[in-house]
Amino acid sequence: MTASQNDFSSLIAIAKKTRLASLKLAVLSTEAKNQAIVAIAQALESAKEEILSANVADCQAAVGIAKPLYKRLQLDEHKLRDAIAGVSDVGKLSDPVGAVQIHRELDTGLILKRITCPVGVLGVIFEARPEAAIQIVSLAIKSGNGVILKGGKEAIRSCEAIVKAIKLGLSQTTVNPDVVQLLTTREETLELLKLDKYLDLIIPRGSNSFVRFVQKNTRIPVLGHADGICHLYVDKAADIDKAVAITIDAKTNYPAACNAIETLLVHSHIATTFLPKVAEALQKLNVELRGDEPTRKILPDIVVATEKDWETEYSDLILSVKIVDSVEEAITHINDYGSKHTDAIITEDLDAASTFGALVNAAGVYHNCSTRFADGFRYGFGAEVGISTQQMPPRGPVGLEGLVTYKYQMTGNGHVVSTYTGENAKLLIHRDLGLDQLRNQR
Repeated sequence: MTASQNDFSSLIAIAKKTRLASLKLAVLSTEAKNQAIVAIAQALESAKEEILSANVADCQAAVGIAKPLYKRLQLDEHKLRDAIAGVSDVGKLSDPVGAVQIHRELDTGLILKRITCPVGVLGVIFEARPEAAIQIVSLAIKSGNGVILKGGKEAIRSCEAIVKAIKLGLSQTTVNPDVVQLLTTREETLELLKLDKYLDLIIPRGSNSFVRFVQKNTRIPVLGHADGICHLYVDKAADIDKAVAITIDAKTNYPAACNAIETLLVHSHIATTFLPKVAEALQKLNVELRGDEPTRKILPDIVVATEKDWETEYSDLILSVKIVDSVEEAITHINDYGSKHTDAIITEDLDAASTFGALVNAAGVYHNCSTRFADGFRYGFGAEVGISTQQMPPRGPVGLEGLVTYKYQMTGNGHVVSTYTGENAKLLIHRDLGLDQLRNQR
């Protein structure tokens, strides 16, 4: 057996172990899962110094990596505190497993239920951002799923310290620590994508090129987004001061985030008033502006925007600017160049806001607020495993509800289909017994 074959066999063994542990997790009570989440939070709190020290070592070793990636890699005390708080918040959420979505009597004694259940085993691959491991594990445990994590090589020490603490916490509970696994090499990433027999869902988090690579190299369903090209449209009926404040937040609060805006669209009626104000504010914060020709007539010192700018996720302090003549033109531009992530309109005209909300094709469509709110923690999901821009659900920040599927369960008493077919077929009654979200008896 070659070295690569041996590595693949080892990875299969890990995947099998994770699946077996996940099957036991899937039938645990809500109380048992919540106890596990509390134990994880406590273990992470106890290991805080070790985790932060590991991250410092990762950052010191990350020489020459791109600035947005380095920003994601950094895990300070505040980020870690928020991540641990997110774990506790997940524990307070309703259990998504075992909810009865359909409860129907097909005929006397023949009862159909549709019941939520875990997806199975998740493969989550992420670049940098070690706190993602904390968010993902807490959501996976609460939703009854096993998870195989693959962090970027730049965050290997941080991820190892985090997963070590998580496994230690789980070892004090009824949840088998084998439900959480960590891979550390690039070769394991490539092999992981081949494990369609053992993994049920791949969730990639990282650059657009990275996500596209994952999507093209696996038969396992993929949940994620390849680009974060978000737009802010300032309508002719916008409150100028409000628009300036929201633009600054949406671009500069955290420019490396996928929910930061990359293109600013401005209605021609207010461009001469709005653009000088927002440009002055943004340039004080070192934002490079790139504009179309109408924009450059108002702001002659900025860089010329090219076609490529409209389709670029900068993840940096760069913003492309375009003047449009109507809300319809803004919508057309967004639907042509956007990534279906999050787009916003600033306006006091409710009709314009309604049109924008109805016609922009994105997972998040906002009115008079920053695109930076597109986040599972801010939505009250406790945390998120990622953001999905696919057309079918789950869409947007994916929390617990995106990590469960459902199954149909039927109970009869000797019922056979032949009773309901043929010349003397009996009719099914299809009587709903209530959609009261009853819990399945587990």
